[in-house]
Amino acid sequence: MSDPTETAITTSDGYPALRDALAAHYDSYDIIEAADRAYELAKKAHEGQVRLSGDPYVSHPVAVAKILAHLGMDQQSIVAALLHDTVEDTHITLDDVTARFGGEVSALVDGVTKLGKIPLSTKEEQQAENIRKMLLAMSQDIRVIIIKLADRLHNMRTLQFKPPQRRRDISLETLEIYAPIAHRLGIRSLKVELEDLSISFLDPVAYHEIESRLSEQSVSRNEYLNEIKASITNRIRTVVSDASIDGRIKSVHGIYRKMYMQSKQFDEIHDIYAVRIITESVIDCYNCLGVIHDMFRPLPGRFKDYISTPKPNMYQSLHTTVIGSSGIPFEVQIRTWEMHHTAEYGIAAHWKYKLGVTSEKMDDRLAWIRQLLDIQKDAENVEDIVLTIKTDLVPEEVFVFTPKGDVISLPVGSTVIDFAYAIHSAVGNRMQGAKVDGRIVPIDHKINTGEIVDILTSSNPNKGPSRDWLKIVRTSEARSKIRAWFKKERREENIEEGRAEVEREFRRHYIRLPDDEMREFLESIAERQRMNSVSDFYAAIGYGGITLSKLMPRIKDDYNKMIRANEPFELPVVPEIKRVKSSEGVVVEGIDNCLVKFSRCCNPLPGDEIVGFITRGHGVSIHKRDCTNVPHAIPLAPEPERWIPASWDKNVREEFKSTLLITCINRVGMIADVSVQFANMRVMIHDINSRTSKDGRCSITVTITIGSIEHLQNIIGKLEKINGVLSVERTGV
Repeated sequence: MSDPTETAITTSDGYPALRDALAAHYDSYDIIEAADRAYELAKKAHEGQVRLSGDPYVSHPVAVAKILAHLGMDQQSIVAALLHDTVEDTHITLDDVTARFGGEVSALVDGVTKLGKIPLSTKEEQQAENIRKMLLAMSQDIRVIIIKLADRLHNMRTLQFKPPQRRRDISLETLEIYAPIAHRLGIRSLKVELEDLSISFLDPVAYHEIESRLSEQSVSRNEYLNEIKASITNRIRTVVSDASIDGRIKSVHGIYRKMYMQSKQFDEIHDIYAVRIITESVIDCYNCLGVIHDMFRPLPGRFKDYISTPKPNMYQSLHTTVIGSSGIPFEVQIRTWEMHHTAEYGIAAHWKYKLGVTSEKMDDRLAWIRQLLDIQKDAENVEDIVLTIKTDLVPEEVFVFTPKGDVISLPVGSTVIDFAYAIHSAVGNRMQGAKVDGRIVPIDHKINTGEIVDILTSSNPNKGPSRDWLKIVRTSEARSKIRAWFKKERREENIEEGRAEVEREFRRHYIRLPDDEMREFLESIAERQRMNSVSDFYAAIGYGGITLSKLMPRIKDDYNKMIRANEPFELPVVPEIKRVKSSEGVVVEGIDNCLVKFSRCCNPLPGDEIVGFITRGHGVSIHKRDCTNVPHAIPLAPEPERWIPASWDKNVREEFKSTLLITCINRVGMIADVSVQFANMRVMIHDINSRTSKDGRCSITVTITIGSIEHLQNIIGKLEKINGVLSVERTGV
C-alpha cells in the first residue's frame, strides 16, 4: 500500500479533487486506497470514451463519487459510483467487480445499472419494468437510489451539451421523478439543485427573471437579513446562549412554483427570506420560538410544528412567518443540530453523522418504498406507478388528526376518502360519510392541515366503495385499494362491464372478426397485458385496473396488421369509374357533381392519402386514410359500398384549415409568444384556446390556415423552438 501523497494523478478528469474531498471527509485511508483502485479500473475501461462536452468519460463517475463524498456516503457507495457505468458501457462484467471489490459493491453497481432511464409515461412493458426494478432496488438497498440521484445531478449540471428537446425531456423527468424521491429521502441539497436546474432548462426565461429579481435586491436583501440576524441574536443569546443563527434565500424553484403555478406576484411570496436558528435541545427550540413571537408579529395560519409532527421524510423543525420592523415578512425555522443534519442530508445522514439510526427507525423512514411496491404489484400499466411518484411524493403535505389525536399525513388536495383509506382498507371500504371538526362534509371534501376528521362507517358488512370514488381520490394508495375491492368482490360484474366496454370500443373502431379469430385476438391481447385469461382481461377493465382507451391504438394497429397479412386491402370496384373534380381540389371517383366536405376528425391536407365516404344528404366526407374512423379493411366494414376512392387534384386550392395541439409549460406570456410566432409567419388564426393541468403544463389548441402539409410541417418546426413548448401535434377538432 503506497502513501497517498505518493500517488501522482495528473489528469483533467477531476480525480485529484475527489481524493482531496475523501481526505477531508473521511478519517480512514482505506477509502482512498479503494477509490484509487476503482478509479484506475474505470479509467482504463472508459479509455477512448468522451462526453458530449469533450471531457473524458471517466470524469462523470468521478464527479458522481465526489457528490456522494460530500454527502458522507460509505466506502462501498463511493467505489460503486466510480464503477457504475463500467458494466453497462464497457467490457467489465459484474464478476470482475465482485472479484476485485466484493459482492456488496457489485450489488450496488448491478442495482444502478438495472435502472436505466425512467420514463415519464409509456405503455411498453420493458419501460414499465425499469420503474419496477428501481423500486425493488431501492427496497433492497437504499444506497442504490442515492447513487442514482448523484448520477442524475451531475448529468443535469452538464445538460447544456444535449440537444434542446433532449434537455427538456430530461429536465421534466428529473422534476417529476427524481426530485420528489430526493425530497422523500430528505436530501435537501440534491432536491433543491435538481429542481432549480430543471426549471432553468424547462423555462429559462422565468428562471432568469427570478434570478434577476433576486440579484437586483441582493445588496438590500443582505443588509435586511444581517439586520434581522443581529436583532434576533441579541435577544436569543439571553435565553439560549449557544444558539446558531443564519439567514437563507428561498430556492428559485420554490419561488417559481408560487409565481407561475399559484399566480402570485414576487412581492406576495412571504418566505423568500428566512432565518434559521439551530439549538442543542428541543426545549431550547420552543424557548426561541417564544422569543421570536415576542419580537415580531406572527402571520396568522403560518405556524407549523414539524417537531411534534414530523414530515414523512422525518424532517423536523418549527416554522413561523413573522413581520419585520420594515413591514417585510420573513420565515423563521428553529431546529436542533440533529434535526438540521437530517434536514440537509436526509437518509444520507445515517452514514455521514453516524446518528445511530436504529433499524426500526430506518424501516419507518423507508415505509413509503414498500407502499410503492405494494401499489405497483396491482398496477397493470406503468402510468399508475409514475402517477404515484408524481402525486404521493410531492413536497406539499397536509397533516390532519383522527378523533383519538393520531396524525395522518397526506398530499395536498387529498379528500376524506383518501383519509379513510390511509387509516385502513376496511374503514375506506365501509365509509358512508365524514365529519370534519364536528360537521358533516361532502364526500369529496378536501382536507386541510389541523382538521379533525371522523369517518362514518356503515354497519353493513357488504358495504363497499363506489366506482365514482376513483375520480375523486388523490392518492394512489386509496385508488389501489378501491380497485382491489372491486377486483375481489365484484368479479362477475367486472367481467360483464369489461366485455361490454370492449365490444363497444371494437364497434367504434370497426374491429370485426369471426368468433374463432376474435377469441384468438383477445387471448393475445390478454397475454400481452399479463392476464391469465380473457375473463381476467375483461375483469381488469371492469374494475378500472386497465384503461381500454389507452390500449386501443395498439389494439387497432395489431388488428390492421393481422388483416393486412390475411387479406390485402382493396377498395371496392365501381363500374365505369368517372374522375370528377370538386370545387375543393379533390378528385372523387364514380360520382358526378358531388359536394365534398373535409372531416373534422382528421382534417386532411394536400399530401395526405385520402378516401371518401358517401354521407346521407351531405355529399362526400373526405378522411385521411389512417384516420381512426376509417376501417383498414373496407370490404369488411359495414356498408363498404359507401367508401369511395379519392385523391388530391394537381391544382388544389391553396388554403385549408388545420388544428394543432401545443403542449407547453404553463408560464406567463406563453400564449402571447405563440401568437407572435404565428404573426411572424403570416399565418391566419381562426380559433385559439388553452387549458391548464395540475402538473404545471398548458395545452393550447389553435386552428389556423395553411397551404399544404409541407407548410404545416414548417409551422410546427418553428413552434417547437418557442421557449417552454414541449410538443406540437396535428389533431382534429
